[in-house]
Amino acid sequence: MTPKILIIGACGQIGSELTHTLRSIHGKDNVIASDISYNNLDIVNSGIFEILDAQDYTSVKVCIDKHKINTVYLMAAMLSATGEKYPMKAWDLNMDSLFHVLNLAKEGFIKKLFWPSSIAVFGPTTPKENTPQYTIMEPSTVYGITKQVGERWCEYYHNQYGVDVRSIRYPGIISWKTLPGGGTTDYAVEIYHKAIADNTYECFLSENTQLPMMFMDDAIKATIDIMDAKPEDIKIRSSYNLSAVSFTPKEITKSIQKHLPEFTVTYKPDFRQKIADSWPKSIDDSRAREDWSWKHRFSLNDITSEMLTNLKKKEKQSV
Repeated sequence: MTPKILIIGACGQIGSELTHTLRSIHGKDNVIASDISYNNLDIVNSGIFEILDAQDYTSVKVCIDKHKINTVYLMAAMLSATGEKYPMKAWDLNMDSLFHVLNLAKEGFIKKLFWPSSIAVFGPTTPKENTPQYTIMEPSTVYGITKQVGERWCEYYHNQYGVDVRSIRYPGIISWKTLPGGGTTDYAVEIYHKAIADNTYECFLSENTQLPMMFMDDAIKATIDIMDAKPEDIKIRSSYNLSAVSFTPKEITKSIQKHLPEFTVTYKPDFRQKIADSWPKSIDDSRAREDWSWKHRFSLNDITSEMLTNLKKKEKQSV
């Protein structure tokens, strides 16, 4: 059966690239993009697009009925740094949107559902090195709390109602195509933009803050891989640990300096430092690798090469 896909939050950092990839696989008429505004004309103009408020149950259901949707990717969320500024808005958006699609799946309107979790589910009491799949989870951010609660509800809806919901805990995501969306790991995108534009960068995390990271191509691959896997291979219905590489601002700077020797970085940690300090340094994702054959492709040096090459091309095209 050809999937008829709805992406909610298609104009965001991950949603936009996921939309293009899924359209290239399934055809643009089978992938409906939606978001709350027309703020990404590249997505709006590349196929069928609907204005959709993820917090409005009726609007979501009408869209699913209209396009005969059977598969939903819920990518709409308020991320960590933004969520700390607007706690109740983050809670309402992140939880209402999830309950709407879980309930639509429970009622049989959706056959398969993807919902992203995050390393933000972990907290200061979580083991920092090689964080296990099952471990202490005491998140200290609103974003992390919503993701941890969401994982419990996903597992509950699967166990109680048979909902085919699948999830991965994204680490920091690095992409040259889209700008950051208000996350704590955003420095690892900003730093490349500033390296090209200014040859200098002021980092909002300290130089030795190690965090799990991933190139966008790997994140999209993992998202599609878990959705393509057989239901019996998805043995974890809360959310899978996912990892690729871990590095510090100091290490990413050295990687950039191999290409741009004059590039300099200064450090001025802000409120995001406390968030980063509560998260793991590295992740054990062996269950994802065992259950549905997850495998990352991009190392830090690969990421740096891709980012700098493509941002330079982008800059030339915009001149």
